[in-house]
Amino acid sequence: MLKILIVEDDEAIANLIYVNLMNEGYRCVRALDGAEGADYMEKEEYDLILLDIMLPRIDGYELLEYVKLLGTPVIFLTAKGSVEDKIKGLRLGADDYIVKPFQIGELLARVEAVLRRYGKSQKELKVGDIFINTHSRQVEKNGELVELTVKEFDLLVELVRNKNVVLSRDRLYEKVWEEPFLGETRTLDTHIRRLRKKLELEEQIKTVFRIGYRLEG
Repeated sequence: MLKILIVEDDEAIANLIYVNLMNEGYRCVRALDGAEGADYMEKEEYDLILLDIMLPRIDGYELLEYVKLLGTPVIFLTAKGSVEDKIKGLRLGADDYIVKPFQIGELLARVEAVLRRYGKSQKELKVGDIFINTHSRQVEKNGELVELTVKEFDLLVELVRNKNVVLSRDRLYEKVWEEPFLGETRTLDTHIRRLRKKLELEEQIKTVFRIGYRLEG
């Protein structure tokens, strides 16, 4: 299970991130100031650190200098949204820079993207009572294995990794079938119907008119 350290002094934001990442199958730890974050970094290794900039005691820029020595990827979470601030954060070594307020779906997608870049993609995904092991390519619902075809599995993973984000039909098709989308939607729509039925996701997989699909969770 991948471990993520959240260093954020706004407790409500820290808790929101914590709950959503835990629901995705990550193991998470919260620190409410920079000194506490530094203590956690010294005691344990993490796969990713989500780091606010304006922190009590030790700020995010100073912490980043220490994190670079560890080789741990970092995503800055901050209200400092100017172009100059972004350039500074990225030049100091942050792997991504997210400005508050942000959509939780965007944060989850960026977390997954940075982890993939470092070869640390989450092997276990979760949505509701459904558990997905991307290594063994097995899917369980309520503890029971559900048989999916190769394309059904790949489509499910793509939806789960982009939970609460609208995915266009062409993006989904090209990602899962690995060929250009020529406008024929029957194949994709059929696979979506099968996923809904096999995993009882009729209410969670929403059709977005004229665009594509969104998995809610």
